Amino acid sequence: MSYDLIVIGSGPAGYVCAIRAAQLGLKTAVVEKEKTFGGTCLNIGCIPSKALLHASELFEEAGHGFAAFGIGVGTPKLDLKQMMAHRAETVAANVNGVAFLFKKNKIDSHIGTGRLTGPGSVEVTAEDGTKTTIEGKAIVIATGSEVTPLKGVAIDEKRIVSSTGALELDKVPGKLVVIGAGVIGLELGSVWRRLGAEVEVIEFLDRILPGMDAEVAKQSLRLFQKQGMSFRLSSKVTGAAPTDTGVTLTVEPAAGGAAETITADIVLLAIGRRPFTAGLGLEEAGVKLDGRGRVETDAHYRTSVPGIYAIGDVVAGPMLAHKGEDEGMAVAEIIAGKAGHVNYEAIPAVVYTYPEIASVGRSEEELKEAGIAYNVGRFPFTANGRARANRTTEGFVKVLADKETDRVLGVHIVGAQAGEMIHEAVVLMEFRGSSEDLARSTHAHPTMSEAVKEAALAVDKRAIHI
Repeated sequence: MSYDLIVIGSGPAGYVCAIRAAQLGLKTAVVEKEKTFGGTCLNIGCIPSKALLHASELFEEAGHGFAAFGIGVGTPKLDLKQMMAHRAETVAANVNGVAFLFKKNKIDSHIGTGRLTGPGSVEVTAEDGTKTTIEGKAIVIATGSEVTPLKGVAIDEKRIVSSTGALELDKVPGKLVVIGAGVIGLELGSVWRRLGAEVEVIEFLDRILPGMDAEVAKQSLRLFQKQGMSFRLSSKVTGAAPTDTGVTLTVEPAAGGAAETITADIVLLAIGRRPFTAGLGLEEAGVKLDGRGRVETDAHYRTSVPGIYAIGDVVAGPMLAHKGEDEGMAVAEIIAGKAGHVNYEAIPAVVYTYPEIASVGRSEEELKEAGIAYNVGRFPFTANGRARANRTTEGFVKVLADKETDRVLGVHIVGAQAGEMIHEAVVLMEFRGSSEDLARSTHAHPTMSEAVKEAALAVDKRAIHI
C-alpha cells in the first residue's frame, strides 16, 4: 500500500494533519496503536477531564452557590457512577467523531504499532502480532507524550495513579495526595476536592504552575487554598508505598533535610509528560533527538531524515493539543507545497480549574529577563458588573504592553470563563495590536470581557471603573 502521506499517531496533531492533507488532495493513511482515535487528549486527557471538571463544578455550585441566588435545592447527592458515565459518553462522541471524519475524507486507518523501517516505509504491528508494511512519500511522527515517571513512585493505577487512573476512580478518596502543582495536578485535584476528598498538593518548586506569570500563580494559590486545597511547596516525594488501606509517602524538603511520612488513600503522580518515541525505530532510521528526548526539527517540521517530519508533543514547545493541531495543519500544507505557519508567540494556555487561568504571550518575568521595557494594566473582576451579578468576582486581568510601541506582549487572566476571554487577546496579538487598539474596541455591557478592555485602559492609567 502506497500513500502520499503516512501519519503515525491520531491525537490532535496527527488527526488534524491527516484531515488537512486529505483536503489538499494527498492520499493519506493514519497509523494508531490504540483501538480508538484521538490520542491521549480525547481518550484519557483533555476531553474526559473537562467532562469531570464541569460536572464537579455543577455539583459544588448546587451545594454551596445556589442559595445566594435564592435557589433552594437541598443537599445534592453525588452519583459518581452517572458522572463517570457522562465522562465516557463525552469521550465516545469525540473519538467516534474523528473516525467519521477519517471516513469522510477517505483516510485509511491502520490499527497497530508503527515503526520506521526505511526511507518512506512504516511497519505496522497489529495486536495479534500480524505485520503489515505501508509506503509513503512523506511520514509525519505525531505520537504524542506519556506520563513522566518519578523514582520511588511506581504507578499501579489503583492506589498510585496517573491522570488516567485519576479519571476512573470508582469512589471519592478520603485523602488524595497530588505530586506536582502543574496543570494536570491542579485540575484533577480540583475535581476530587469538589466531590469531597481532602486534597494535598506536593510541589518541588516554591510556587505552583511553573512557567506561568508569577503574579497569576501567587493569586491562584491563594484561591485554591481558600477552596480547601493544601500545599507543600519546596518539597519532594522520595518514595510511595502502597498498603492494604492506602499509600505511605516519604516527603523531604527540596533543598534537603529531615524526611516526613504522610499517608493518603490515593496518590496522583502529575509531574509532567515526556515525548513518546519508544519503539518507533527512530535511531535506526537516523532521526535525531535532542537532550530531552524530543525529535529535532527545523522551522518546517523536517527531521534529520528527508521525508520524515514531526509535530505535537514529540517536538519542542508547549505540550498543548491546540499547538499540535496548528502544527498538524501547517505541516500538511508544507508537504502539499503550500506555506504552512504557526505563530508561537500567540499560543494560549488554559488551566481549567475554578476559576480558570488563561494566558497568551510573555509573562512579566520573561519580559524582564529579555530586557524589554513594558507597561502593565490590571483590572480586578470585583469591579466588573457582570462578575458581581454572577458572583464570580475572583481574579483579575493583566495586560503587558511594550513601553515604546504599546504592542501587546502578553495577557493573563484569572477568573470565570478566562479560557474563553483569552482569545480576543490571541487575535489582537496575531495582528500585532496595541493596548490602545484593545482599549478602543467596544465591548458589550455587561460582560466579563469588559475587564479585558479595562485592563487595556489601565495600561495608560485610564481605567474607568477603578
